[in-house]
Amino acid sequence: MRCHEVDYEIIGEALQVVEVELDPGEKVIAEAGMMNYMEEDVTFETKMGDGSEPDQGLMGKLFSAGKRMVMGESVFMTHFGNEGTAKRRVAFAAPYPGSIVPLNLAEYGERITCQKDAFLCAALGTKVEIAFSKKIGAGFFGGEGFVLQKLEGDGMVFVQAGGTVVKKELNNGVLRVDTGCLVGFTDGIEYDIEMVKGLKSMIFGGEGLWLATLKGTGSVWVQSLPFSRLADRLIASAPASGGSDKGEGSVLGGLGRMLDGR
Repeated sequence: MRCHEVDYEIIGEALQVVEVELDPGEKVIAEAGMMNYMEEDVTFETKMGDGSEPDQGLMGKLFSAGKRMVMGESVFMTHFGNEGTAKRRVAFAAPYPGSIVPLNLAEYGERITCQKDAFLCAALGTKVEIAFSKKIGAGFFGGEGFVLQKLEGDGMVFVQAGGTVVKKELNNGVLRVDTGCLVGFTDGIEYDIEMVKGLKSMIFGGEGLWLATLKGTGSVWVQSLPFSRLADRLIASAPASGGSDKGEGSVLGGLGRMLDGR
């Protein structure tokens, strides 16, 4: 099944929304809970699978759903379609601060591999499949990079990332990235995990024990602020969790919050 041809608009800077324009009869698929708003004539239906293989049998659908369920992903995806006679729009937003990256799969060999939580939405016909890293090191120590997603098709897909997204082009080169900062990469890139060198760097460096190593020729997308890092900083800074006040401006500090009932 070839992908539907959808137009889109990215709205905002840091907390972005993607508006997808649907012609009559066109559809877009999305992870559950990502829809922000939709215009009249746009309807949605929750289905098992991405709809890329309409003739797929029950066992095939159950197998694909089983893989998603084992890895903590939702078994179902939401399909949005325009059932009217004029162009209509439906919008999607990421659940945390960051950027939405539009990717035309036809320009990247019709396949991109990304972090399992990166996928936001895509034109109907896109195949969204769970993939495991083939490298033993990545499997045991890759953390967020252990489970990956393969996005296949010839249409538009939209991935979400934390903070600013940087696109790096490798020409038979090597790029080392924090395992949580990797967003995705194209075919031609090999992905593995390597240990940080030097005992002092491992203990006091603050960068973790492992780095993701990407080698080959192709495109790599990196995010500046993965959600896991943001969540750790917020929890560490929360006074209720023993963190310190930052920029509160009150000389009373915690006592002042108690008096205010916070």
